[in-house]
Amino acid sequence: MNAAMNRAWGTQGLGTRLRHVLELLEGDVAKFEEDLGLEDYRPRFTPVVRALVAEGPLSIRDLAEAMAVTHSAASQTVAQMAKRGLVALEAGVDARQRIVSLTPKTRALTPVLESEWAAASEAAGQLEAELPYPLTDLLTAIVEALDRKPFRDRIAETPSARGLT
Repeated sequence: MNAAMNRAWGTQGLGTRLRHVLELLEGDVAKFEEDLGLEDYRPRFTPVVRALVAEGPLSIRDLAEAMAVTHSAASQTVAQMAKRGLVALEAGVDARQRIVSLTPKTRALTPVLESEWAAASEAAGQLEAELPYPLTDLLTAIVEALDRKPFRDRIAETPSARGLT
């Protein structure tokens, strides 16, 4: 990293840094997927496809739980995938419930996707080997710490936040 980038990082918050790392990782995964001819596929679709491969058709609520994201995030991703013909939506038992399933198009892509996932996992392992500590362990620790005490509470307890509320 050059000196200018080091100075810029000094002014950036945790969220900005996390988003930047995610942009770098997802951007390169997307480029690799394009190299494989998967122009219509996005890295953010992978958790949906993996959950549906493992579990079969799921409601959006169950899919969100399997992906560890909000219902809204799962619904938005599913909508993008449906527009591309990667998933199909059907009404569930309850008219408000929607069941998501893979389309034949996506099932046909699954062998290539599974190979890409394996390659990305190997690359992540290589990246972690270069780091002073495993990134997955650190991210797990962050989630556990935030489960114990949400960031909102942590912000509210700071001296800077006193008098704001």
